[in-house]
Amino acid sequence: MAVPALLLAIGSVQFGATLARRLFPLVGAAGATALRQGLAALLLLLFFRVWRSDFARLNWRVLLLFGVALGCMNLAFYQAIARIPLGIAVALEFLGPLAVAIFSSRRLVDFLWIACVALGLYWLLPLTTDAARLDPIGVALALVAGAFWGLYIIIGQKAGAAMHGGTAVALGMAVASLLTVPVGIAHAGANLLSAAVIPLALGVAILSSAVPFSLEMIALTRLPRRTFSLMMSLEPAVAAIAGFVFLGERLAALQVAAVGLVIVASAGSSLTSGAQAPVTEPGT
Repeated sequence: MAVPALLLAIGSVQFGATLARRLFPLVGAAGATALRQGLAALLLLLFFRVWRSDFARLNWRVLLLFGVALGCMNLAFYQAIARIPLGIAVALEFLGPLAVAIFSSRRLVDFLWIACVALGLYWLLPLTTDAARLDPIGVALALVAGAFWGLYIIIGQKAGAAMHGGTAVALGMAVASLLTVPVGIAHAGANLLSAAVIPLALGVAILSSAVPFSLEMIALTRLPRRTFSLMMSLEPAVAAIAGFVFLGERLAALQVAAVGLVIVASAGSSLTSGAQAPVTEPGT
């Protein structure tokens, strides 16, 4: 049950991202982010019944930082996939949590994974003939999203230690929406409430946040930490497949190889990591 649940969660996140791309012509990447996070916050607040929490005892400083990291991560990621293929964006974003995992360890084997990442980056960044076709702003935004994902993991561990994990994610998403919704309103205005937009946006919120988070909670309680991390390494590959099937995005051979190197580095880091390697997944 746990392995299928995690595979469904990974697929749900990436299908949600392809669905979000359909929102971009209607409300832009900023508007899509606002709708996804605002609706997801409402769903999570209701699901975890956050009103039952003792708000006086919550660590609001950590929650604020947690929410800001989550909001900036998703805003940067949606801006990135508006400019570059989904599989490449996810591979670049994945470097954030991978860096946290690698640099939290000081063993010699981790230099092998760093080398894989460096070569993959060289092939993806606008330094080679194939990579030059990528929008450099999109590449930069994906890397920014990855940096905020890494920050999200570090702060998220503190938030999870201070309160119930569901409460932390729900309130963190609510804080994130306070950041992204005004940006979305400034960009798209009344279009956010269009009858053609709301059903699509609700689908994005459910597929990208509510469903994967619930499924990952099932997997986390039943799978060893290392197995969970190893399976999450499939995300860039699933994103590339989703981009090809649903968006018609084709990657050059060198770009496919670069995404593969990121997957190898992530899988290798998971296999050789200690028990404390972080595996927090936000469902981007």
